Amino acid sequence: MRPLHGRWVYHGGEFVPFSEVHLPPTTQGLHYGTGVFEGIRAYATRDGAQTHLFRVHDHYRRFLRSCRLLRIDPGLTADELADVTAELLRRNGDRGDVYVRPLAYKLGLLPGTPPGVGLGGVSDAVTIVASRLGDYGPPGGVRCLISSWRRPGRATLPVQAKVTGGYVNNALAVEDARAAGYDDAILLNEAGQVAEASTANVFAVRGGRLATPPADADILPGITRDTVLTLAAGLGMPAEESPLHPADLLLADEVFLTGTGIGVTPVIEINGRPVGAGAPGPSTTRLAQLYGRLVRAEREDTHGWLTPVETGSDEQALAEEAVAKA
Repeated sequence: MRPLHGRWVYHGGEFVPFSEVHLPPTTQGLHYGTGVFEGIRAYATRDGAQTHLFRVHDHYRRFLRSCRLLRIDPGLTADELADVTAELLRRNGDRGDVYVRPLAYKLGLLPGTPPGVGLGGVSDAVTIVASRLGDYGPPGGVRCLISSWRRPGRATLPVQAKVTGGYVNNALAVEDARAAGYDDAILLNEAGQVAEASTANVFAVRGGRLATPPADADILPGITRDTVLTLAAGLGMPAEESPLHPADLLLADEVFLTGTGIGVTPVIEINGRPVGAGAPGPSTTRLAQLYGRLVRAEREDTHGWLTPVETGSDEQALAEEAVAKA
């Protein structure tokens, strides 16, 4: 991910240089984790001629649902947020792959609100940052550890929303996995069933059939997960949402992860045991290739998932970056 210095950020209702974004140390979202976020990708076509945001409206609709849970009013609709994001990419001259991070959070106590933890009587803020970021999932696959940390239940946290405070759990799990020499962690829910990886959903393939944990397994139902289920249906691949146990992953022919950041990434080892042949399997490879062609506008967008972004010329981008640096 490239440095953000010299780039534009959407903050406080306007576009400002990254260096001018400051938050007070009393920011409520920082103290109590009372914020929500999304991860959105934009992909360049292979020739670099155009960039498309992928499922940006679906991401912002989920973003607004998360906001409602925390009583955050971003002051913009999903369509308006999508337009702001496209303008942010245009101002930054982003004609390559981009990762967009919208963040809505509780800012400061309103007059008359007593100090303490709460959602009412606290002002709201929205910040959107876009970073240039290409593919970063290892093409040969990742090695995962089944974590000793459990995924919180929905009676503990609203796990169906991307709430900032809840990601402490993910951070603890992935830190343990990396310390043990693995790439990522797979978390179980409180019932001992497979929930999800640190920032991705989990799929298992056995006998050519796909299975992924259902929404009531305390997962965040990912937009990439939904994309893969849709693509599998189009290919005639049987797929179902059903509970998975750790042994189901160890006995699977293939396991893969799906997420906005990593796309479709094969899992080649779990807890020191090879998954299948210990290499990306045919179903995973086929879905990953199809997903890659879809996001790069190499196949017909029959679902309306791609939003083109007009980012202007290199000269315009250089001029606007010079303004940001001034």
